[in-house]
Amino acid sequence: MLRRLRRPPLRACALLLGLVLAAAAGPAAQAQGVYRVVGPDGSVTFTDRPPGTAARVEPLGRTGAAAVSPALPPALREAVARFPVVLYTVPQCAPCDRGRQLLRARGIPHQERVADPQTDAEAWLRVLGSTDAPGLTVGAQVLRGFSEDEWHTTLDLAGYPRQSRLPANRPHPAPLPLVARPAPPAAEPAPFALPLPLPAPGGFRF
Repeated sequence: MLRRLRRPPLRACALLLGLVLAAAAGPAAQAQGVYRVVGPDGSVTFTDRPPGTAARVEPLGRTGAAAVSPALPPALREAVARFPVVLYTVPQCAPCDRGRQLLRARGIPHQERVADPQTDAEAWLRVLGSTDAPGLTVGAQVLRGFSEDEWHTTLDLAGYPRQSRLPANRPHPAPLPLVARPAPPAAEPAPFALPLPLPAPGGFRF
């Protein structure tokens, strides 16, 4: 079952350095992406060129502006294209509610994925690496548990404005389940049956 109230410690160094380099990489990074490379000896480097296969690679910069809605204000388009935001929540979770409120107050376009604590713990662990709720991904960065300062700092470095640039009446996308489940089969119609004759008064029906 997912734990809901644990607050993880800040992981500022690697997290912030990755986003700073990704945001400052310039036109070349926008075309190719920025990569966090963990070598066989555990050393961490950042590059805008795809490294060799001997190292573990985590892409930080994301292109794909064509998939971003043109209705978004210009101040949001680049951030959404490079660092899309996904919020991971569970039902009846106060920290999840605070995380959702933070994103909406800042006008951060995001998709919410809702997990069933009884059945989706394994899938949650695969996506976020821990069972703390809520979870937030900003591009390739993963934030576990709700920390207001850490969420604000990460979104700042990803280029999202502090003040909402979205219309106040803009609808929020409907949350999606973390694990898609097949629709229940349609109920089969009841078989047609002829009515049985009524028994004679005072008698039996065989």
